[in-house]
Amino acid sequence: MLLSRLIVILLLILSACSTPKKCCSQIFKFSTFYAAVNGNTSLANENIYSVYDGVLGYDTITTPYDYSLTLGVRKIKRFQYEDVSKFKDGTESAYGDAATVGLAPFEYLFEIDYKRQEGVSYIDQNHFIRYVNKHYVLKAEYLKDGFADVEYFETSQRYKKDFGKLSFNIGAVQRMSEPYGYDPLDDWSLENDYIHYTYLAIQEGYTVNFNGPGDIEYLNPSGAVVANSTAVWEEVIIPQVLANYVDRKQQAAPLKLEYSAVLGFDYYKYEKDFWLHGWGSIMPYHIDTGGEFSYHKYNGGQWLDYSGGIIFGYKLNKSLGLFAEGAYNKYWNRKWHKFSMGVNYIIF
Repeated sequence: MLLSRLIVILLLILSACSTPKKCCSQIFKFSTFYAAVNGNTSLANENIYSVYDGVLGYDTITTPYDYSLTLGVRKIKRFQYEDVSKFKDGTESAYGDAATVGLAPFEYLFEIDYKRQEGVSYIDQNHFIRYVNKHYVLKAEYLKDGFADVEYFETSQRYKKDFGKLSFNIGAVQRMSEPYGYDPLDDWSLENDYIHYTYLAIQEGYTVNFNGPGDIEYLNPSGAVVANSTAVWEEVIIPQVLANYVDRKQQAAPLKLEYSAVLGFDYYKYEKDFWLHGWGSIMPYHIDTGGEFSYHKYNGGQWLDYSGGIIFGYKLNKSLGLFAEGAYNKYWNRKWHKFSMGVNYIIF
């Protein structure tokens, strides 16, 4: 649903062209389509030992191999500090893609990754369209990070002012996402005066049968016995009930649209032996549109969202060089980041 909005924006751009064939050739000129499959061994098998009636037993936990399938198309002008690669294999970390301002007037990225890591499967998606001229920056982006558990669609309109290698921007951001901050269990507890979660399980279709002193059965909605003791019920079954309830309620919650003010900067300097690329954005104010799922309600008022990144390289001499690069994001109650740094020494 969120991704469809980004596709609509691209189709509108194409439909607005006076000569669609020429426009398409310009849009896709110098773009790169890529598909790649990567795999590697995951965690080693682990033996879990147990003793029952004096007999030693064990189970083997096996983690399936890790893999990733990456499909994408991109048209993003390479910054001078970025290496030229003959092929894209889908594992590259292009930190500069997240910068507010690119080098070309019109750039885009559409990439989807199907991954399995340490036995957990998830999907990552990163799609954006960016237009930059002397005074304006327009961008539409869809991001889904399965590992960080964040997903949103964002559009932004910014006025940009350059001061040499440094530029500042100010504007507005619109974000659509699930209602982050919404906790179904908190709402349920308030509505039911904090009674035991067994009552929630009964609401979800579970049954408790008391057959006499010390004889109790807990049945799932299908009528199957899932526990014969309170200890197993509370330690094993109730957590499953709560997890399923939260997931179902969050999936049923409507998408939330946020309107925010944004301030940002970009700085780019490149020399043969030194380069520095930094960018950042803060959203200090958000319009309170009210409603049951407003983040203002969960947060108790205004909050600060921000994102930024830095890429640094310095060659001290022909042999020794330092590098550091990273990005950090905080939206609502979600945080995700990545970084790398180190020293390179070339031995002649």
